[in-house]
Amino acid sequence: MSARVVRRSLAVGLPLALLGTVCVAGTATGAQDRHHRPDGAPKVTSTAVLADIPLAGFSNGLLPGTVGDDRGVMLGGIGSDIYPAGRTGEFWTVTDRGPNGQIKVDGAKRRTFPVPGFDPAIVKVRVSGGRVRVLEAVPLTTRSGAPVTGLSNQEGRDEAPYSYDAGTPLAYNPNGLDTEGIVRVADGSFWLVDEYGPSLVHVSGRGRVLARYVPRGLNLKGADYPVVEALPGVLLHRKTNRGFEGLALLPGGDLVLAVQSPLSLPDQDAGEASRNVRLLRFSPGKRAVTAEYAYRFDAVDVVDPGEDDTSELKISSVVAIGRDELLVEERTDRAARLHRVTLPHGRGILGSRWDTPAASPSYEELTDPAAAGVPVLRKSLVVDLGRVAGVPGKIEGVAVTGRDTLALVNDNDFGMTDGSGAFDADGRLVDSGIETSVTLLKLPRPLTH
Repeated sequence: MSARVVRRSLAVGLPLALLGTVCVAGTATGAQDRHHRPDGAPKVTSTAVLADIPLAGFSNGLLPGTVGDDRGVMLGGIGSDIYPAGRTGEFWTVTDRGPNGQIKVDGAKRRTFPVPGFDPAIVKVRVSGGRVRVLEAVPLTTRSGAPVTGLSNQEGRDEAPYSYDAGTPLAYNPNGLDTEGIVRVADGSFWLVDEYGPSLVHVSGRGRVLARYVPRGLNLKGADYPVVEALPGVLLHRKTNRGFEGLALLPGGDLVLAVQSPLSLPDQDAGEASRNVRLLRFSPGKRAVTAEYAYRFDAVDVVDPGEDDTSELKISSVVAIGRDELLVEERTDRAARLHRVTLPHGRGILGSRWDTPAASPSYEELTDPAAAGVPVLRKSLVVDLGRVAGVPGKIEGVAVTGRDTLALVNDNDFGMTDGSGAFDADGRLVDSGIETSVTLLKLPRPLTH
């Protein structure tokens, strides 16, 4: 019997309060490995792993009756982001919309939701001794207390949802959230970002959605919580499944939101080929966007040597490291680089011609935005994670834990893979074997002054 099967058998049937204690030791960086590292290089100091926790037990422990059959899927996907929870080794994380994949039917990809009753959740964890333990979980709910779910919102705009085998259409849900970045503010509430709208979501400490801020013109109807059209309408052109992913809380209280990929302006082909992406600054006090920044990716083969598809570039994490300074993560699924960026004064490109969908050429089409008069954010490389031994792929969350230390979390996609082979003949998950892990990294130089 494999170690993975053993862990599953231990976790089955345990109440939620005990699930977080069933863990597996990770691998700390050994003394011999550290000895062979060059002085001054970044190095992994430890890795901790989340144990297998049955998704039905986790979900029904929060909202009874939401998941009847989890198809053998374990809790995962909590690596959408990570944010310090105050005590050493404790973090807030957030799941994405739940297990999902893609299966081709008649040559077209269909988006599958194998556990459609799954409700995205905020998960507090403790990292110690090679283990990631669940301390607390907060389900996301509507004004009436119903689960928001992770299902697609709007027909014709979002991917149509299907059952695990792509054979049966599922209903759209205007409450659904594809949650990504997370921060927690002084009053105990949370801010999240979402891929669908794309949207910025304010959530109470108990998980109730207080407000969802969306682009002007989205016209989302039927949601059981306040929907406020407060973001630039140009964001309606976000690439499907590539809305907001990164979220940072600046010391002054403003939020910075990162669009994951270039907008599809004037069309999808232009967005796929572009290296120009957008960051927004949002004032919770004003409930408005106060600035929009132009950011340009490095070439894809610089971020991920051997990769030649520019559309694989994404921003998955932005982290405040000063009053107006950020770490910005550029990544593919295999590699990532963190850059230091200083946000300038002023509104950037907010309200400019580059915010007009009809602009020709569009901002996304510019091969040299600075030469075209676009104030592109300046950046400097802090660390190339792809060159650090022990850092897993698909890092989606980054947290600053000290002057020269980071915590990194990967998204394991709930062990899901794409294609018809994701589930066996009995409809049970064929697990990818990729674990959710939190990796602690020491940098050669301090991040803060």
